[in-house]
Amino acid sequence: GAAALLREPVYNWQATKPTLKERFAFLFNNEVLCDVHFLVGKGLGAQRIPAHRFVLAVGSAVFDAMFNGGMATTSTEIELPDVEPAAFLALLKFLYSDEVQIGPETVMTTLYTAKKYAVPALEAHCVEFLKKNLRADNAFMLLTQARLFDEPQLASLCLENIDKNTADAITAEGFTDIDLDTLVAVLERDTLGIREVRLFNAVVRWAEAECQRQQLQVTPENKRKVLGKALALIRFPLMTIEEFAAGPAQSGILVDREAVSLFLHFTVNPKPRVDFIDRPRCCLRGKECSINRFQQVESRWGYSGTSDRIRFSVNKRIFVVGFGLYGSIHGPTDYQVNIQIIHTDSNTVLGQNDTGFSCDGSASTFRVMFKEPVEMLPNVNYTACATLKGPDSHYGTKGLRKVTHESPTTGAKTCFTFCYAAGNNNGTSVEDGQIPEVIFYT
Repeated sequence: GAAALLREPVYNWQATKPTLKERFAFLFNNEVLCDVHFLVGKGLGAQRIPAHRFVLAVGSAVFDAMFNGGMATTSTEIELPDVEPAAFLALLKFLYSDEVQIGPETVMTTLYTAKKYAVPALEAHCVEFLKKNLRADNAFMLLTQARLFDEPQLASLCLENIDKNTADAITAEGFTDIDLDTLVAVLERDTLGIREVRLFNAVVRWAEAECQRQQLQVTPENKRKVLGKALALIRFPLMTIEEFAAGPAQSGILVDREAVSLFLHFTVNPKPRVDFIDRPRCCLRGKECSINRFQQVESRWGYSGTSDRIRFSVNKRIFVVGFGLYGSIHGPTDYQVNIQIIHTDSNTVLGQNDTGFSCDGSASTFRVMFKEPVEMLPNVNYTACATLKGPDSHYGTKGLRKVTHESPTTGAKTCFTFCYAAGNNNGTSVEDGQIPEVIFYT
């Protein structure tokens, strides 16, 4: 009959295909010599695909076991309802001809199929395709898939992209579709480049979407409930008091006790302990570094409302995240402090924080951090400024004009040059005074 005619191969087709590659490519999705059929997909989309056991077994240990292992099937019709026909054909095309056929629509299902049938070469092509097409607006969608398919290398590339383009990535529609574990993995990062209040607003949008997915009413209590452990990863202390008061404080997502302790954290000294992280998120890679400009510590430096100031420049682009300051000579004490970095020539404040620190009476330095990293460009004059309120403190002497930091891992050098800040400086100079340490990332 007609069906038989269709199957009748052209006689001596082999002679028209001079290479092994051409002969095998000819057999792809072809009834000629076929000894097994796969029923791929479900419902109306299902397809019946012819194949050759030998070719599949040579290309995949999973097919080899299916046809030749101890539990081998003798069936000539094999149902694969959980595989997409297009992806299965892409897998076969690769096994028959080494040709890679992937596009944006099929790459994920092909990746799933390549993993399922243990064909790492095709898997690598899929991951490569995804990397090339990774953008801020699809980074979260791809991150979800990378985690689902256990592709750690792709996942870390997605996270790096999210670090660099946080604002664009969280406004993309894929963001509200991620699962809680992915949200947590992102919120744990120290390297997101965004104001915390914007991150909070995005997380609230996610929580609203999650309430709908769980068929819960969208109420502040339910938003808090679906956020679970993610809420504690929002770094409320990095917000300004105005940002906090206008948004999170009125969102109903925080309980009163949390809101009150955060308001106290913003306004009083010593600062009460809050249940939220106050470590800055730096859009920076690498390790925190610090330099100290003094070789010796002495006692008694007084404060009367004047700022300690020192000018400095650096030989490469860095991000300053805070200062180390000297504390009291009278035992454990709390200081109020305002720290600033000023662009010397234009007198513009580039970063500042009104905060406090507790010291233990020792001659060590105590960390005081900015709310976000302050970018320093090479060979530009900046003024570091600290205004302390509190008792007499230690101070540094035998100051160095030039201090070089060398990275223990890469050997890269960062050179700081200090010079006198004329005018009100509370006595601090290159030779002695306050502001001993600069804490930074390169």
